[in-house]
Amino acid sequence: MHLFKHIVLIAATSLFAVSAHAAVKVGEAAPNFTLTAEDGKSHSLADYKGKTVVLEWTNAECPFVKKHYSGGNMQGLQKTYTGKDVVWLSINSSAAGKQGALDTASAAALLKEKSASPTHLLLDGKGEVGRLYEAKTTPHMYIVDKSGKLSYAGGIDSVPSADPADIATATPFVKNALDELLAGKAVTTAVTKPYGCSIKY
Repeated sequence: MHLFKHIVLIAATSLFAVSAHAAVKVGEAAPNFTLTAEDGKSHSLADYKGKTVVLEWTNAECPFVKKHYSGGNMQGLQKTYTGKDVVWLSINSSAAGKQGALDTASAAALLKEKSASPTHLLLDGKGEVGRLYEAKTTPHMYIVDKSGKLSYAGGIDSVPSADPADIATATPFVKNALDELLAGKAVTTAVTKPYGCSIKY
């Protein structure tokens, strides 16, 4: 009888674990998280309540990320929208010893080297936040609206290549979504397929 109760307890605990890690969905509340940034301090999504927040999964060694940084496309988006009171959080989920992994010192140096200007570059070396959001690629983009709901999830644009020349002709999904949100409108294209390198969990 004792063994039976133990099995039931394990089953109930497992069920709770599954429900606790349900998939994030556009239109629902974006789950909170706390990570250390390039400044060595902890930052939480909840710190930016009432603001539009971009989450950009990144890995500087990925060719698809290089596509958007080499010509300044990503930096331009960061500068434009942080200038409009949008919070931009770049997130690195590469595990220690894997491609693109960073510590606080290398993260700060990378931002300077790339002339990047996100609000912060957050370090998710254990991959907990990446898995929470089911981030699959670098880049993988999410937008949280002022009410705290996930309003966009997917690719940065419509052309899944590593060629910077394709940026000019692509539909800029993230830019369009941000412009709509800032104008008080609903996001027209709220879910797209992300493209890039697999995240190095």
